[in-house]
Amino acid sequence: MSENQDQSASDVLKVVIYSSDRLVREQIRLALGRKIASDLPELDITEFATGPALIKALDNGQFDVAVFDAEARPGGMGLSHQIKDEIPGAPPIVLLIARAADAWLATWSRAEGISPYPVDPIRLPDDVAQVVRDHRAGRRTPLSSDLVIPGSGSRHQSGE
Repeated sequence: MSENQDQSASDVLKVVIYSSDRLVREQIRLALGRKIASDLPELDITEFATGPALIKALDNGQFDVAVFDAEARPGGMGLSHQIKDEIPGAPPIVLLIARAADAWLATWSRAEGISPYPVDPIRLPDDVAQVVRDHRAGRRTPLSSDLVIPGSGSRHQSGE
């Protein structure tokens, strides 16, 4: 490993938070704290309340991971999908979802992970840390959830 790789891995973990609700952004920031795991660096958190400001920042800067509120206006799922289409090198995204039934829709957004809303201060840092580890290891794991199997609620299931 080169000196630059060592330095970037130990510097800071640049996190972007998106929610149109100031209180949700605060809950996310407080749940993440200063470090999300002992094997990852301290956090440098940047918050956004609007989609255009978020997209501009992602166009101009490099972030290690993003946490989006799926219930925001505009919604975090739509922004996740747009960002994955339009921004080369977009960071991995963790979506906060309020309903377990929305896990299947999160797959459409191309986010790398989900976490429940209301914010769970134990689970959110763990979910974000796992997404960061997977990304750093080059593992592009499809979004999966033990909450809902995509298509399981469809009336178009095979074999019927």
